[in-house]
Amino acid sequence: MSEKSETPGGQLNPPVVVATDGSAVSNVAVAWAAVDAGLHGAPLEIVTSVAVPGGWGPGAMLTNTDTDWLRLDGERVVTEASRVARTAAVGDGLSIRTDVTFDTAIPALIERSRHARLLVVGSRGHGAIRRGLLGSVSTAVTRHAHCPVAIVHSTAAIDAVSAERPVLVGVDGTPNSVPALRLAFEEASRRKVGLDALHAWSDINRDGLPLPGWDAVRDRETELLAERLAGFAENYPDVQVRRILVRDRPIQSLLDAAENAQLLVVGSHGRGGFAGMLLGSTSNALLHSVECPMIVVPTR
Repeated sequence: MSEKSETPGGQLNPPVVVATDGSAVSNVAVAWAAVDAGLHGAPLEIVTSVAVPGGWGPGAMLTNTDTDWLRLDGERVVTEASRVARTAAVGDGLSIRTDVTFDTAIPALIERSRHARLLVVGSRGHGAIRRGLLGSVSTAVTRHAHCPVAIVHSTAAIDAVSAERPVLVGVDGTPNSVPALRLAFEEASRRKVGLDALHAWSDINRDGLPLPGWDAVRDRETELLAERLAGFAENYPDVQVRRILVRDRPIQSLLDAAENAQLLVVGSHGRGGFAGMLLGSTSNALLHSVECPMIVVPTR
């Protein structure tokens, strides 16, 4: 089952926006974004920033020659990214738009996230002074974007073997994980693969002491996971769900399970999270450590 997606901006077919700086990792992100956009029938928007960071030099001013050179170099970057996207996309139906902006990368991407289905960034990029590290960009936009953010590492997991692997989603049992579950089911349905729903809990209290009657705790957590999955399983009968309950910390459990997944989906806030938080401890810890592509879904 598929759904039409509408962004806060009201678009019925919002784009997948991907950032590129010309680095190898950002090209991997572009390839992944092209495949995901194609799966959703969404247009792809490729963005690069050629802004010179503040503090580059005392009284530094760009001449017209400098501006022209930056624009030409930006066009070179997005042209190569378009070629990568066309190569990765399935079929010829993908609509691609490119944009070279003189706005700094982070605010430019956050603004675009208001009208995007998904924002895609590489986990790291060039250290060029005019673009800055893409890794710092990925951290910032994941914290502040208005739409889900995909972080792609050194592999896009779009090869034939990886494409058969399931989507993995972290479920903490609270309403905060509902948006992540919704997106994970949709991604699994589009990719025609199963969904691994992992729920981890600990039998150690805040003082580091074992909880009494952990069998009863396990039964309660099992029931909680079943309740969270019930409605989605009915709406997505084509998605085979595997429930994974782990008596351990969620970070390591998700890292281990992600080794056999093509995509990891987590909520931006975990158990006890609240709207003012930036990133929950789990999603923040996984951001630059998991190997497969990862989507962080904001809690609204």
